[in-house]
Amino acid sequence: MPSPSPFLPSGPWRLAARAFGRNRSAMGALGVLAFITCACLLAPLYAHDVAHSDPFASNVAGSIVLGGQEVDIMQPNDNPLHLGLSPIGPTGHAAYLLGADSQGRDLAVRLLYGGRNSLLIAACAAVLCLVAATLTGIVAGFCGGVVDAVLSRIMDIMWAVPVYLFAISLSIVMVSQNIHLGPFTLEADSLLIPIFIIALVYVPYAARPIRGRVLALRQAEFVTAARSLGVPGWRIMLLDIVPNISTTLATLGPLLMALALLAESALSFLSLGVQAPQASWGTIIQDGEGLIYTRPLVAIAPGLAIVAVVLALNIVADGLRDALDGREGAR
Repeated sequence: MPSPSPFLPSGPWRLAARAFGRNRSAMGALGVLAFITCACLLAPLYAHDVAHSDPFASNVAGSIVLGGQEVDIMQPNDNPLHLGLSPIGPTGHAAYLLGADSQGRDLAVRLLYGGRNSLLIAACAAVLCLVAATLTGIVAGFCGGVVDAVLSRIMDIMWAVPVYLFAISLSIVMVSQNIHLGPFTLEADSLLIPIFIIALVYVPYAARPIRGRVLALRQAEFVTAARSLGVPGWRIMLLDIVPNISTTLATLGPLLMALALLAESALSFLSLGVQAPQASWGTIIQDGEGLIYTRPLVAIAPGLAIVAVVLALNIVADGLRDALDGREGAR
């Protein structure tokens, strides 16, 4: 058989991947995300072999050697009376690279460990939210009638409550005590709690555009033809509807992760998300609140990390939307 011509057009997904690869802004943002993720994943290696620091143990009475001299981690304030103590600032060395927090813990190590939890919660919450929103949007849009009316009203009620007020209310209830689910017990400090709360509060925001897309696809000729042939509804939704909303889902994914990261940081800052002794970028900002005038980097460093990740996720989402719009045209 003759080999396929190299001049034949490629598949639509390959065209979309090429278009995304030509988007320098999107590829740069993807590189930033990859770098931050890899750095956070290597947090144990950095803490044990480079910084030689425990991110969870208080070290207010400790000291380090800088330039051949022993320096206390907690030092007198620079005010005229030298009242109170402030943690050491950035050292430029492997140990305490960015300085210490109010408990004498290495800020750089805490930042990486906090990023592990923040990114994990944001990613898992985004996936869980996208799955729930996809099921809700497909069922509501495809079934219509009473099913659509009931699901839409439930989504409207959830939509009417401010997202952070909703998340805070759920967190206050769920983090105050252990949750018993039959033979299983969910501890109050489990990361599953903020994951579930954040995923739940953003379901209406993702389900609405999915429902609108399904409503349009329900009137398409291929869906009408499948119905006339007696194809079961679940099979139409699985094989015809889901592939045709894949572009919408791919674009919503990074946006939901960005929203989840902001929500997790806000909840953790209010002590309603990640619980001690675990850390997240939100809890580190809370730790730095009292040091904003003496060691502002404790609060600024995790804030900059949040800004970088959220901005990169939005740029990636824009790049995916542009590339997948081209895919739609090619298809």
